[in-house]
Amino acid sequence: MLLLKKLPLMNNSRSKLRGKTPFKRSVKIADYDPKWPAIFAEEKNQILSVLKEKVVAIEHVGSTAVQGLEAKPIIDISVAVRRLSDAEECIKPLRSIGYEYVPEYEEELPERRYFRKGPEGIPNKHFHLHMVERDSDFWQKHLLFRDYLRLHPDIAEQYCKLKRELARKYVSDREAYTKAKTSFIESVIAEARSTLKRRRTGCK
Repeated sequence: MLLLKKLPLMNNSRSKLRGKTPFKRSVKIADYDPKWPAIFAEEKNQILSVLKEKVVAIEHVGSTAVQGLEAKPIIDISVAVRRLSDAEECIKPLRSIGYEYVPEYEEELPERRYFRKGPEGIPNKHFHLHMVERDSDFWQKHLLFRDYLRLHPDIAEQYCKLKRELARKYVSDREAYTKAKTSFIESVIAEARSTLKRRRTGCK
Protein backbone atom coordinates (compact mmCIF):
# COMPACT_ATOMS: atom_id res chain seq x y z
CA MET A 1 0.00 0.00 0.00
CA LEU A 2 1.03 3.61 -0.67
CA LEU A 3 2.08 6.45 -0.81
CA LEU A 4 3.07 10.04 -1.51
CA LYS A 5 5.07 12.24 0.83
CA LYS A 6 1.97 14.07 2.08
CA LEU A 7 0.30 10.77 2.90
CA PRO A 8 2.84 8.65 4.82
CA LEU A 9 1.38 5.24 4.24
CA MET A 10 3.24 2.14 3.26
CA ASN A 11 5.47 3.06 0.35
CA ASN A 12 8.56 1.10 -0.50
CA SER A 13 9.12 2.81 -3.84
CA ARG A 14 12.73 3.19 -4.88
CA SER A 15 11.97 6.01 -7.29
CA LYS A 16 12.80 8.87 -4.90
CA LEU A 17 15.92 7.40 -3.38
CA ARG A 18 18.95 9.50 -4.11
CA GLY A 19 21.32 7.87 -6.55
CA LYS A 20 18.99 4.95 -7.23
CA THR A 21 17.58 3.91 -10.58
CA PRO A 22 13.84 3.16 -10.32
CA PHE A 23 13.14 -0.56 -10.41
CA LYS A 24 9.77 -1.47 -11.91
CA ARG A 25 8.20 -4.41 -10.13
CA SER A 26 5.14 -6.24 -11.42
CA VAL A 27 1.68 -6.04 -9.87
CA LYS A 28 -0.04 -9.32 -9.01
CA ILE A 29 -3.36 -9.18 -7.18
CA ALA A 30 -4.66 -12.36 -5.55
CA ASP A 31 -8.14 -13.32 -4.40
CA TYR A 32 -8.75 -12.91 -0.68
CA ASP A 33 -7.25 -15.80 1.24
CA PRO A 34 -9.04 -16.70 4.51
CA LYS A 35 -5.68 -17.91 5.85
CA TRP A 36 -4.28 -14.36 5.96
CA PRO A 37 -5.52 -13.54 9.50
CA ALA A 38 -4.03 -16.79 10.84
CA ILE A 39 -0.73 -16.14 9.04
CA PHE A 40 -0.60 -12.71 10.67
CA ALA A 41 -1.45 -14.12 14.11
CA GLU A 42 1.36 -16.67 13.87
CA GLU A 43 3.82 -14.01 12.75
CA LYS A 44 2.68 -11.66 15.52
CA ASN A 45 3.49 -14.32 18.11
CA GLN A 46 6.98 -14.75 16.64
CA ILE A 47 7.61 -11.01 16.74
CA LEU A 48 6.41 -10.73 20.32
CA SER A 49 8.58 -13.66 21.33
CA VAL A 50 11.75 -11.79 20.34
CA LEU A 51 10.80 -8.15 20.99
CA LYS A 52 8.78 -8.66 24.19
CA GLU A 53 8.36 -5.44 26.20
CA LYS A 54 9.75 -3.26 23.40
CA VAL A 55 6.39 -3.59 21.61
CA VAL A 56 3.42 -1.40 22.53
CA ALA A 57 1.04 -2.87 19.94
CA ILE A 58 1.00 -4.98 16.76
CA GLU A 59 -1.65 -4.66 14.06
CA HIS A 60 -2.40 -6.41 10.79
CA VAL A 61 -2.74 -3.65 8.19
CA GLY A 62 -2.97 -3.34 4.43
CA SER A 63 -5.40 -5.09 2.11
CA THR A 64 -4.77 -8.58 3.50
CA ALA A 65 -6.26 -7.30 6.79
CA VAL A 66 -9.67 -6.64 5.22
CA GLN A 67 -11.92 -9.67 4.80
CA GLY A 68 -12.89 -10.31 1.19
CA LEU A 69 -10.48 -7.78 -0.30
CA GLU A 70 -8.20 -8.84 -3.12
CA ALA A 71 -4.55 -8.01 -2.44
CA LYS A 72 -0.93 -8.64 -3.20
CA PRO A 73 -0.24 -11.76 -1.08
CA ILE A 74 2.11 -9.88 1.26
CA ILE A 75 1.30 -9.55 4.96
CA ASP A 76 1.76 -5.99 6.20
CA ILE A 77 2.40 -5.61 9.92
CA SER A 78 2.56 -2.38 11.91
CA VAL A 79 4.55 -2.56 15.13
CA ALA A 80 4.24 0.31 17.60
CA VAL A 81 7.10 1.19 19.92
CA ARG A 82 7.31 3.88 22.62
CA ARG A 83 10.13 5.75 20.91
CA LEU A 84 11.35 5.37 17.36
CA SER A 85 14.89 5.14 18.72
CA ASP A 86 13.87 1.78 20.26
CA ALA A 87 13.87 0.35 16.74
CA GLU A 88 17.66 0.11 16.78
CA GLU A 89 17.45 -2.43 19.60
CA CYS A 90 14.95 -4.46 17.58
CA ILE A 91 17.15 -5.06 14.52
CA LYS A 92 19.10 -8.01 15.93
CA PRO A 93 16.10 -9.80 17.53
CA LEU A 94 14.09 -9.44 14.33
CA ARG A 95 17.01 -10.73 12.29
CA SER A 96 16.90 -13.91 14.39
CA ILE A 97 13.43 -14.69 12.99
CA GLY A 98 14.29 -13.80 9.41
CA TYR A 99 13.67 -10.04 9.10
CA GLU A 100 16.00 -7.81 7.12
CA TYR A 101 16.29 -4.18 8.18
CA VAL A 102 15.96 -1.88 5.14
CA PRO A 103 17.07 1.68 5.98
CA GLU A 104 17.02 3.06 2.42
CA TYR A 105 13.49 4.44 2.69
CA GLU A 106 14.00 6.56 5.79
CA GLU A 107 14.66 9.70 3.77
CA GLU A 108 11.13 9.41 2.39
CA LEU A 109 9.50 8.17 5.59
CA PRO A 110 11.66 9.27 8.54
CA GLU A 111 8.92 8.31 11.02
CA ARG A 112 9.11 4.62 10.03
CA ARG A 113 11.65 1.82 10.31
CA TYR A 114 11.07 -0.83 7.66
CA PHE A 115 11.84 -4.55 7.78
CA ARG A 116 11.01 -7.35 5.35
CA LYS A 117 11.04 -11.12 5.48
CA GLY A 118 10.68 -13.99 3.06
CA PRO A 119 10.74 -14.43 -0.72
CA GLU A 120 8.48 -11.88 -2.39
CA GLY A 121 7.58 -14.14 -5.29
CA ILE A 122 5.96 -16.81 -3.11
CA PRO A 123 2.41 -15.98 -1.93
CA ASN A 124 1.86 -15.71 1.84
CA LYS A 125 5.57 -16.11 2.59
CA HIS A 126 6.55 -12.44 2.37
CA PHE A 127 6.11 -9.94 5.20
CA HIS A 128 6.54 -6.17 5.47
CA LEU A 129 7.05 -4.88 9.01
CA HIS A 130 6.58 -1.16 9.65
CA MET A 131 7.89 0.03 13.02
CA VAL A 132 6.56 3.40 14.17
CA GLU A 133 5.50 5.28 17.29
CA ARG A 134 1.91 4.65 18.30
CA ASP A 135 0.90 8.32 18.11
CA SER A 136 2.41 8.78 14.64
CA ASP A 137 0.36 9.66 11.55
CA PHE A 138 1.61 6.46 9.93
CA TRP A 139 0.06 4.30 12.67
CA GLN A 140 -3.19 6.24 12.88
CA LYS A 141 -3.82 6.50 9.13
CA HIS A 142 -3.27 2.81 8.48
CA LEU A 143 -5.72 1.82 11.20
CA LEU A 144 -8.28 4.42 10.09
CA PHE A 145 -8.17 3.14 6.52
CA ARG A 146 -8.29 -0.54 7.50
CA ASP A 147 -11.11 -0.11 10.01
CA TYR A 148 -13.21 2.00 7.65
CA LEU A 149 -12.98 -0.65 4.94
CA ARG A 150 -13.86 -3.35 7.44
CA LEU A 151 -16.97 -1.44 8.52
CA HIS A 152 -18.04 -0.39 5.02
CA PRO A 153 -18.04 -3.35 2.58
CA ASP A 154 -19.37 -1.14 -0.21
CA ILE A 155 -16.31 1.12 0.03
CA ALA A 156 -14.06 -1.94 0.24
CA GLU A 157 -15.64 -3.22 -2.97
CA GLN A 158 -14.98 0.13 -4.67
CA TYR A 159 -11.37 -0.11 -3.59
CA CYS A 160 -11.16 -3.67 -4.84
CA LYS A 161 -12.54 -2.63 -8.23
CA LEU A 162 -10.03 0.22 -8.43
CA LYS A 163 -7.16 -2.13 -7.57
CA ARG A 164 -8.19 -4.53 -10.34
CA GLU A 165 -8.35 -1.74 -12.91
CA LEU A 166 -5.00 -0.29 -11.87
CA ALA A 167 -3.36 -3.72 -11.76
CA ARG A 168 -4.33 -4.22 -15.39
CA LYS A 169 -3.17 -0.75 -16.36
CA TYR A 170 0.15 -0.87 -14.48
CA VAL A 171 0.85 -4.58 -14.63
CA SER A 172 4.62 -4.05 -14.86
CA ASP A 173 4.95 -0.93 -12.72
CA ARG A 174 4.08 -1.39 -9.04
CA GLU A 175 5.19 2.13 -8.10
CA ALA A 176 2.77 3.70 -10.61
CA TYR A 177 0.03 1.33 -9.39
CA THR A 178 0.64 2.41 -5.81
CA LYS A 179 0.71 6.10 -6.65
CA ALA A 180 -2.54 5.86 -8.61
CA LYS A 181 -4.39 4.67 -5.49
CA THR A 182 -3.46 7.79 -3.52
CA SER A 183 -6.53 9.94 -4.07
CA PHE A 184 -8.92 7.12 -3.16
CA ILE A 185 -7.05 6.31 0.04
CA GLU A 186 -6.81 9.97 1.01
CA SER A 187 -10.57 10.39 0.57
CA VAL A 188 -11.33 7.32 2.70
CA ILE A 189 -9.02 8.48 5.49
CA ALA A 190 -10.61 11.95 5.42
CA GLU A 191 -14.08 10.43 5.70
CA ALA A 192 -12.93 8.11 8.49
CA ARG A 193 -11.57 11.09 10.43
CA SER A 194 -14.80 13.03 9.93
CA THR A 195 -16.89 10.07 11.07
CA LEU A 196 -14.74 9.62 14.17
CA LYS A 197 -14.98 13.33 14.99
CA ARG A 198 -18.78 13.29 14.62
CA ARG A 199 -19.06 10.33 16.97
CA ARG A 200 -16.86 12.01 19.58
CA THR A 201 -18.87 15.24 19.45
CA GLY A 202 -22.23 13.48 19.32
CA CYS A 203 -23.08 14.84 15.89
CA LYS A 204 -24.68 12.75 13.15
